[in-house]
Amino acid sequence: MTNTNLFNSVRLGDLDLRNRVVMAPLTRNRALPDGDAPHALNAEYYAQRAGAGLIISEASQISPEGKGYAWTPGIYSDAQVEGWRQVTDAVHANDGRIFIQLWHVGRVSHTSLQPNGQSPVAPSALAAETQTFDGTAFVPTSTPRALDTSEMARIVEEYRIAARNAKKAGFDGIELHAANGYLLDQFLRDGSNKRTDAYGGSVENRTRLLIEVLEALLEVWPAGRIGIRLSPFSHANGIDDSDPMATFAYVISKLNGFGLAYLHLVEGETGGTRELPEGASITALRALFDGTYMANNGYDRDLAVTAVESGSVDLVAFGRPFIANPDLVERLEQGSDLNEIDPATLYGGGAAGYTDYPTQKSKAAA
Repeated sequence: MTNTNLFNSVRLGDLDLRNRVVMAPLTRNRALPDGDAPHALNAEYYAQRAGAGLIISEASQISPEGKGYAWTPGIYSDAQVEGWRQVTDAVHANDGRIFIQLWHVGRVSHTSLQPNGQSPVAPSALAAETQTFDGTAFVPTSTPRALDTSEMARIVEEYRIAARNAKKAGFDGIELHAANGYLLDQFLRDGSNKRTDAYGGSVENRTRLLIEVLEALLEVWPAGRIGIRLSPFSHANGIDDSDPMATFAYVISKLNGFGLAYLHLVEGETGGTRELPEGASITALRALFDGTYMANNGYDRDLAVTAVESGSVDLVAFGRPFIANPDLVERLEQGSDLNEIDPATLYGGGAAGYTDYPTQKSKAAA
């Protein structure tokens, strides 16, 4: 079945996409070690995958404090902007579209990755109880310090500056990363947010920082060029909430007032099961959102085609399949077999397992 809407063009915000297949954000740890800037190898990697209707870049830290893993790219320095410009130029040369994912990891970091060896920051001084990669090995994340109320304006301003830098770098739009147990998700959840000020306690207060960040982004980009990623039922990076349905029903209802390009949900556990806990419903949450819906997590061709044809999903984000298949859209459309991922080359390194996966055409020519 190739005559399906999954492979037809679609309007997203004020952009026309060639299909409804999205390349999900994928951390690959291949920025330059000195300065966390993208470079020519990253440009080649993304250009190879420009057949996606939309590419969402790997998560990119908005500040040195926002970094949680070795060799991940940033979007706060001139060198990083120049590096990302190589990427966006390469994608656009292949008629692709690319958003950058704006990221602050919060407590999912280690002192060795932080400026001057400082403690990571978080809503509350509670360790993430997960691990991160420090450039040598996987190590337990460090216990964070709680952000002062007076620091919230600084965090918001860093997001605003990152959004401006994304424009300078030539991106088509931005995705706000508020998922997977990172800073904004930490504020949303009552398991990680024990604050007693205006940013903690009630769900309204826990959502305050997210709303303030969105308002700042909208000063830089039109709403039709901004998406947001949430993971309501994921426990990634030790995140938890006592009532995620109530929390995220409130969050999503607040998003409707912004007219964003899309809502991007991780359906289930990040990179894991699609099964949901009792009382949880992606369908119910999706129904609360007035705009374009992007689905993510464990989609294969059949599931994606069915979801789009039913009208329950507007766009489908594929993650791991894009790693080993630069021509994924073509393979999906033709129902072709997919290359298998080499797990040893997922994080860090050079071209091996990054830009050397074959396309169907290159295989046939070999």
